[in-house]
Amino acid sequence: MGKRVAVVLAGCGVFDGSEIHEASAVLVHLSRQQATVKIFAPNTDQMHVVDHLKGSPTEEKRNVLVESARLARGDIQDLSELNVKDLDAIIFPGGFGAAKNLCSWAVQGKDCAVNEQVKTVLEAFHAEKKPIGLCCISPVLAAKVFPGCEVTVGHDKDDRYPDVPDTAEAISQLGCKHICKHVDEAHVDGKNKIVTTCAFMCKAPLHEIFDGIGVMVQEVLKLA
Repeated sequence: MGKRVAVVLAGCGVFDGSEIHEASAVLVHLSRQQATVKIFAPNTDQMHVVDHLKGSPTEEKRNVLVESARLARGDIQDLSELNVKDLDAIIFPGGFGAAKNLCSWAVQGKDCAVNEQVKTVLEAFHAEKKPIGLCCISPVLAAKVFPGCEVTVGHDKDDRYPDVPDTAEAISQLGCKHICKHVDEAHVDGKNKIVTTCAFMCKAPLHEIFDGIGVMVQEVLKLA
């Protein structure tokens, strides 16, 4: 019997939603492990909409759940409908949407607020001792909700990880421990059952991102 895993999306597209390659990698690796997947997203407006060709914000308004449905091929539920009792694990892909729509880290850093539904879901899985997987920038959600936890967003002494030093410092200031890991690795916080990998926090080829996410998925399923 495959594990039952929730995947929480934050929109569609790296600059204002979920990173598409990361979300796809998570789903492919879960499929290979014969997991039963349910996809969720909060039914809320995006912080803003970014023109991905120009890289600049537009005046358009978009809904996180509606945009996430593109990645889910329409098979998605409102995050408010998630029941932790029906699931064995939960995974959050990265992308700026995790730091803009699931929390406000993109504009407030360590002083950010986490979306209430996202916080409730994270706390529910933690209370049930069910594993939580996060990649790219999404580990900051765990750092904000679970003081003292261990996460990685990459390596702070390697030029391939330009945004990691500042993010790692902010994580440390929240009372959490940042563990340096490379793109093909994941860190397992066994006490809290939190598994993290850096994904596109590293300027790496796509296949390395894909493989690192595979390590994270495997470690999550081991704990489930």
